[in-house]
Amino acid sequence: MLLYIHIPFCDSKCHYCSFNSYVDKFPLREAYMTALLEQLHYELERFEVKPQSIETVFLGGGTPSTVTAELYKPLFKLLSPYIKDGAEITSEANPNSATTEWLQGMKALGVNRISFGVQSFNDEKLKQLGRAHNSSDARNALLRAQKIGFEHLSLDLIYGVYGDTKALLEHDLKEAFSLPIDHLSAYALTIEEGTPFSSTPQVADEKLSLTEWLFKRIDEEGFEQYEISNFGRYHSEHNMGYWRYKNYIGLGSGAVGFLKEKRFYPTQDVEAYIDNPLQIQTEQLSDESMKTEKIFLGLRSCIGIDETILSADELIRAKLLVEEQKLHYRDKRFYNPEYLLSDEIALFIEN
Repeated sequence: MLLYIHIPFCDSKCHYCSFNSYVDKFPLREAYMTALLEQLHYELERFEVKPQSIETVFLGGGTPSTVTAELYKPLFKLLSPYIKDGAEITSEANPNSATTEWLQGMKALGVNRISFGVQSFNDEKLKQLGRAHNSSDARNALLRAQKIGFEHLSLDLIYGVYGDTKALLEHDLKEAFSLPIDHLSAYALTIEEGTPFSSTPQVADEKLSLTEWLFKRIDEEGFEQYEISNFGRYHSEHNMGYWRYKNYIGLGSGAVGFLKEKRFYPTQDVEAYIDNPLQIQTEQLSDESMKTEKIFLGLRSCIGIDETILSADELIRAKLLVEEQKLHYRDKRFYNPEYLLSDEIALFIEN
């Protein structure tokens, strides 16, 4: 069982961001955290959560570091009996809002992993992306977190941006690996409708040769790629739980929950969520759609595909790919060694 908690507040809206996040709703923070507590009570019953059964907790957003550690206390108090000993508890954070006080407060609550939204160590690129911090802020935030004693530290980088060069990305990697991280996420810039970048789609400029070089360079630093966007000496248990299709509670406005064959969607309207956090839509998933998701998730990660979910024709096509050395097969599972081809391979198997 996993738990995801969505914090929709941000101190700035990045030009590429399509997540349910807002820069103008800070006065609602306290009421929102109270609403989260109400939904949590409800979900613990609906999911029939037993003591010591929540394996991972992930605070995402938005920007969790825009909410004081004090406001998280009631949530963690309620969760305490249900969280497994030694569970991975992650919070996302932005370098400009992850103050010493905030980091210390979150560590005291049990958070043991921080994922920093760095995106680049090039100040011009950060301005282009609409980030609220600079490269110095990012370095200082990581070092603060190390000093405070967090067990695991991660950072995000964005590539495939107009103006990216090998030299720029090499600088980003050099800076990243000079810091005390054991995990790195590298995301290609994608343009979503309704974002500032949607009017200038040319800003997304991914080049396959540069992406392949980037992934190779990360691997050379000893950070194994375990999913198309994730690398590390440490593999996030929360990420792995999603790809293994484990059940997860989705807490907050714009979060998503999953139980057996159902998905749950709390309202994306923050004010409406505060008024009634139990406004939750349910989606019934078909066996076919779940199988498709398992194939796509398995091929874009180290999880692979269990052969028993494939039809006879799909199994033939998967074995053909093994013969062509495009897939690996062991212990009745198929594994994809080339994540950049994952979607194409999935479509071939299914069709």
